[in-house]
Amino acid sequence: MFAPFFASLSRLPARPALATAFGLGLLSALALPPIHAVPVLLVAFPGLLALAAGRDRTWRGAALVGFAWGWGHHLAGIYWVTHAILTDVETWWWLVPLAAPGLAIPLALFAVPPVLAARALPAGWPRVLGFAGVWVFSEMARGVLFTGFPWNLIGSVWAFDALPVQGAALVGVHGLSLATVLLACLPLLGRVRPLMVGAAAVAAAAALGAWRMSEPPPPAAAPGPRLVLVQGNIAQQVKWREDQRVAIFQRYLDMTAEAARRAAVAEGPGDQPSVVAIWPETASPFLLAQDPEAKRLIAETLPPGGVLLAGTIRGEWGEDRILRRVFNSLVALDDEGEVAALADKFHLVPFGEYMPLAGLIPIRMVVGGMDFSAGPGPETMSVPGLPPFGALICYEVIFPGAVTPTPRPAWLLNITNDAWFGFSSGPWQHLAAARMRAAEEGLPLVRAAQTGISAVFDAQGRRLAFLPLGTAGTLDIGLPGALPPTPFGRFGLLIPGALAGLCLLAAFAAVHRASRRVVPEPMPPTIAGRL
Repeated sequence: MFAPFFASLSRLPARPALATAFGLGLLSALALPPIHAVPVLLVAFPGLLALAAGRDRTWRGAALVGFAWGWGHHLAGIYWVTHAILTDVETWWWLVPLAAPGLAIPLALFAVPPVLAARALPAGWPRVLGFAGVWVFSEMARGVLFTGFPWNLIGSVWAFDALPVQGAALVGVHGLSLATVLLACLPLLGRVRPLMVGAAAVAAAAALGAWRMSEPPPPAAAPGPRLVLVQGNIAQQVKWREDQRVAIFQRYLDMTAEAARRAAVAEGPGDQPSVVAIWPETASPFLLAQDPEAKRLIAETLPPGGVLLAGTIRGEWGEDRILRRVFNSLVALDDEGEVAALADKFHLVPFGEYMPLAGLIPIRMVVGGMDFSAGPGPETMSVPGLPPFGALICYEVIFPGAVTPTPRPAWLLNITNDAWFGFSSGPWQHLAAARMRAAEEGLPLVRAAQTGISAVFDAQGRRLAFLPLGTAGTLDIGLPGALPPTPFGRFGLLIPGALAGLCLLAAFAAVHRASRRVVPEPMPPTIAGRL
């Protein structure tokens, strides 16, 4: 059924092949959140290999095909970065047609190595195994090189529900990427048996997920804190306006006070659990850790024993009272307005929070022309009355295997400001990454977002609470319990790396076996044969 179509792709001349590869890359993005049209990969990946392995395709031509596919894939996957520019379109209008295509170019380069590996291997299982193995190594490299940007990993196509991501507890999102690429390339093999094997693998993964989710969720610690997530829904265009700061701060105070009262009523009489209010990234328009009046108002808002975990900008001044450094921080304030703990963002966004190659690129995109400073790294935060947690600010949550500090916390907190990206796929993609981290680590994950999507996931990736995108509101929920460390939580990227390496070994072993087969020479005709 598929063979004639893929054969026709392999015969395309250079320019039509590049255009087709770009279109297949665009098509593949439909499998990403929030659409999750996973079956399109059954055409997008085999089509890519068919184009790259065309009979007249040179190494350079194959590399260009891989780049064109990757450019289409990432352009459709990160188009939402343009929304950030539109928040100040009068200044950055000239970047509108350049931002998404420009960012997609370096990301597209990571699609080239797996394509070249596939071209070097013979058709059949060796090509599929080699392509899938190098694809995973390329995705892992994308999470490290040039500060790392592991956005829209292919394994994230399964994050539409908790059941399909249960395998992440064993192999992580990169392991799911490996399985996804292998399954998507099965139509290239052109036989019924591989497709049956693929169907059996999907059924086995579904059975594993159902078995894991049939177990009762881990119990929460009693009495446990009561979490109050506050989603203020403040548009980015007004967030830092001087005439709006007091009103925005008051809005968060009022929403927090009302939600805390409802939480106390819901618990009823008896021992009241501590209330933990959570504000998103940079929710406070003031330097919360250093503003006495803001801290006093917080203390008046919190109930006795309550705690506020809030995103805020934090500054450091020198003895000459000149601002030396600024941080994107999470600060914990107790019911007396005192700072109980704080964490600084350690993985900063290039061009958004600091300017790489600042001496060579004469553009200042960060607020006030001052780069943010990075914190020391992931750390477990301890706040009185609250189980220890790992703080993840904004896109720190997208890095698999790098979100859980030592000692292991009881839960993960992700505060973010996705108001930059408006009503686009960006917030949904960010949410999918958060679900994946919960399943990988076996830890509940709480996500507070400025304009949404705020959510709470349990340690198996189930979504327990949810605030839609573009709405103001609060969530009141108890803190879910944690699971013991998962295999991925123990060994991290070693597991998917080893699996990808095994795929490459299997591909090379198949090629080696084929090269050692002795083809018998035809026997000379006998006299009887001649007669």
